[in-house]
Amino acid sequence: MSLRLDDIKKPIAREMEEFEHKFRASMKTRVMLLDRIMNYIVKRKGKQMRPMFVFLTAGACGNITESTYRGAALIELLHTATLVHDDVVDDAGYRRGFFSVNALWKNKIAVLVGDFLLSRGLILSVENKEFDLLSIVTDAVRQMSEGELLQMEKSRQLDISEEVYFQIIRQKTASLIASCCAVGASSAGVANGQVERMKLFGEKIGMAFQIKDDLFDYGDDEIGKPLGIDIKEKKMTLPLIYALSKAGWFEKRKIISIIRNQSSKTAKVKEVIEFVKQSGGIGYAIERMNTFHREALALLEDIPPSDYKESLKQLVQFTIDRSN
Repeated sequence: MSLRLDDIKKPIAREMEEFEHKFRASMKTRVMLLDRIMNYIVKRKGKQMRPMFVFLTAGACGNITESTYRGAALIELLHTATLVHDDVVDDAGYRRGFFSVNALWKNKIAVLVGDFLLSRGLILSVENKEFDLLSIVTDAVRQMSEGELLQMEKSRQLDISEEVYFQIIRQKTASLIASCCAVGASSAGVANGQVERMKLFGEKIGMAFQIKDDLFDYGDDEIGKPLGIDIKEKKMTLPLIYALSKAGWFEKRKIISIIRNQSSKTAKVKEVIEFVKQSGGIGYAIERMNTFHREALALLEDIPPSDYKESLKQLVQFTIDRSN
């Protein structure tokens, strides 16, 4: 039976509802245009997995406190800011099926909205003297920026190593989920060693989460619909990197040439997908994803049994079972 987020959320359902009210309040402003944009952003929120990781980690490690609410809000504010700025950088017209902020209000306003969200997060932390939480989250934002820039730098070469790929996703994707779990543990008042352990737990989940995203590009019945979007955008993902590492010199040159020069052609994208499948790239990526999953669960073994811990384990399972 597949896991549903509403079932996983049960131990923290009340807290998540309260968090939503507090988060909306933290985004209030007297500038009418800005307030309208903030309402638009709040209405199109996603699965809310990040605050779920914060609250479940806090509950599993100790107690959910007022700091937990502020930590979850801080992560959402800073992460939303990075998404608004990302859409400007990528010239993206949509996010999660809705028009992006820059599509509706243009780039200048979108950049300023991102700046406003960043400042709200900083003010929330400083006013409440949550310097430990601020340190955790701002480090994640730094890593996300570095990871994005590293990917841009390396993507021009279309021949990156597995080591560089893991460095990119560790910074770009895993650092945020790591910060969610570290913030949850820190807000519960546990020792620094436990905060670091939960941060590593979150990082492992983030790595598995990104590999799952990679697999959607090549999907079959088990994984999802074959789209080839990453190939069209010339992104080097784990299944492709592995397949290229096993290919001979001529075949490798041929596939890289297709990605560089013909990735807009559907037939050519299908040819790359078939090459990856035949080379064992899918199986290898699934194996690596499952390894990160197992390593993450092993880090929870010392935490006493509770409904929070059980839901946390289920949320980890959900990240690799999800269909979108």
